[in-house]
Amino acid sequence: MNIIPFLRSFTILFLSCVTIITRFDWCFSSITSSSFSLNAVGGGHFSFDETSLRNAAKDFGNRFQYQPIAVMNPESVSDIANTIKHVWLMGPTSHLTVAARGHAHSLQGQAQAPNGIVINMESLKLPGMHLHLGADSDSDSDSYSDSPYVDVSGGELWINILHETLRFGLTPRSWTDYLHLTVGGTLSNAGVSGQAFRHGPQISNVQQLEIVTGTGQVVNCSKDENGELFHSVLGGLGQFGIITRARILLEPAPTMVKWIRVLYSDFTAFTRDQEKLISSENNNAFDYIEGFVIINRTGLLNNWRSTFNPQDPIQANQFKSDGRTLFCLELAKYFNPQDIDFVNEEVEKHLSYLHYIESTLFLTEVTYVEFLDRVHVSELKLRSKGLWDVPHPWLNLFVPRSNIHKFAEVVFGNILTETSNGPVLIYPVNKSKWDNRSSVVTPDEEVFYLVGILASAVGDSSGNDGIEHIEGENRRILEYCERNNLGVKQYLPHYNTQEEWKAHFGPKWESFLQRKSVYDPLAILAPGQRIFQKAINFS
Repeated sequence: MNIIPFLRSFTILFLSCVTIITRFDWCFSSITSSSFSLNAVGGGHFSFDETSLRNAAKDFGNRFQYQPIAVMNPESVSDIANTIKHVWLMGPTSHLTVAARGHAHSLQGQAQAPNGIVINMESLKLPGMHLHLGADSDSDSDSYSDSPYVDVSGGELWINILHETLRFGLTPRSWTDYLHLTVGGTLSNAGVSGQAFRHGPQISNVQQLEIVTGTGQVVNCSKDENGELFHSVLGGLGQFGIITRARILLEPAPTMVKWIRVLYSDFTAFTRDQEKLISSENNNAFDYIEGFVIINRTGLLNNWRSTFNPQDPIQANQFKSDGRTLFCLELAKYFNPQDIDFVNEEVEKHLSYLHYIESTLFLTEVTYVEFLDRVHVSELKLRSKGLWDVPHPWLNLFVPRSNIHKFAEVVFGNILTETSNGPVLIYPVNKSKWDNRSSVVTPDEEVFYLVGILASAVGDSSGNDGIEHIEGENRRILEYCERNNLGVKQYLPHYNTQEEWKAHFGPKWESFLQRKSVYDPLAILAPGQRIFQKAINFS
C-alpha cells in the first residue's frame, strides 16, 4: 500500500473535520483535490499538487529532496498557529511534523518535512513594515532603549527591508552577505557577515520576536519578557518555534561605500591586520571586514577584482599570483558625499598601518545598496549560465583564534589544493558581540574566525569540481579538526545522529534539551535538522 496518498487524504479529512473535533472556529471552503482555503483564519490555503510538493522539497544545497504531504501558504499568524495546534492535538499517534520554509536557502534539507507539512513563510501577510524612528541616539551605543527599529514579518526578505528602511534614511545594523533570505531563516541560525565584528550577528540586533511554539501558542518575547523563549529561538535552528514577526534595530543609513581589496602572501600578516582592525581601539576604522583565500591560481587574478572598475591601478591590474596561496582582505567604509574628504583621510591613515602587498590595492566607490546587494549580481550571472541551481556542499566553521594558523596550514596547504568553484571566506569576529544565552554554539575564545568553504559542484561527480570530491574534502577537514582538538564548531551545522548533536552543543546540550521539552515537547518542528525524531505511540 502506498501510504502517501492515504496520508494526504487523511490530512484533508482531519483538517476538514477539525471544527467538530477541537471546537475551534476554523471554516474551510473551496476544497479541491489540490488545495483548500482557510477563510476564517485569514485566507491562507493548503496545497497538495505535485508542483508545490516538489518545490517544497528543493533548497539551495540541492542535495536532499524530501517531499511533504502538504504545503501551507499562510496569510496570517493564526493560519500558522492553528495548523501547528491541530498537529499538536493529534498527539503522539500522528507522524505529522511541520517545517517553516523561507527563501529555501538551506544547504542540507533543514527546511524540509518528509511526509509532513511545509509552511511557506514568504506567503505570510502582516499589515506591513512598521518603523519606529526613535530618539536621537549614538548608533554605536549598546543602549537600545529608544533606538529606531522596524517590525517585519518572519517571511520578509532582507532586501525588501533594506529598500523600505532607506526611504526613512535608516538601515539594519548587521547583515548577511546575501540579502535574498528571510528574516526568520537567518535569525534561526545567526546571520553573520562583515559587520558582525562591530554589531554582532543579526541575532544580536533583534529587540523583540513573535513566536508560534510547537504547541501552537503565539508568544511575544524579548530579553525582558519571556526571555527564555527569546534566547532559545535565536540561533535555535527552528527547534522551539516559528518566527512570525521580528523587531529589527536600525541605525542612520549612509548613501555611499568605499570598497577596498588588498592581497597578502603572508598568512600571519593577514590575520594580524584583520585582528588589529576589529580590536576595540580600531573598531571604527571600517564598517565591514571580511577576507578570502585564493589557492593555486596562476596568471592574472582578474577574478578577485571583477567587481571593480577596470581603470584601477595598472600595477594591480597586472599582478600575478605565480601559483602562490594568497589572502585577500576586503574592507568597506560607509559615508555620505559631504564627508568625502574626511573619509579619504581616514581610509588612507588606516591603510597605512596594514602590511599588504602595496601593488595590489583596489579601491572603488559604490552606492550603499550596490555594496550590500553585491552577491545578487553574481547570482544573476550564474543563473544566466545555468550554474546557480547546482549542488552546494558548503562547509561553514567557527575556528578559535588560537588554532587558526594550525587550521590554515593543513586545510589551505594540504587539503584544499586549489580554489574550487566558489569563494573560501575567512574573517574574525568578537565574541563579546554575541549573546551566550542564545542557542548558537561558538568557540570559547574572545576572537574566533568564520571560515566558509562555499563550493559549487558543477563538474562530473568524479572530478575535482564534482560533489564526491568536494564532500570528501569537507570530511577530511572535519576529521582533522576533531582529531587535533582544534575546538572548531560548525555554523549552519548538519549532523545525522543525536550523539553528534550532543557533541556539537557540548555544555549547552542539556539546556537545549530542556528548552525543547518545554516549547516543542512532541518534536513537531524542523524535522529536517535531524536533531530530534518525533516519538510515535501506536497504542
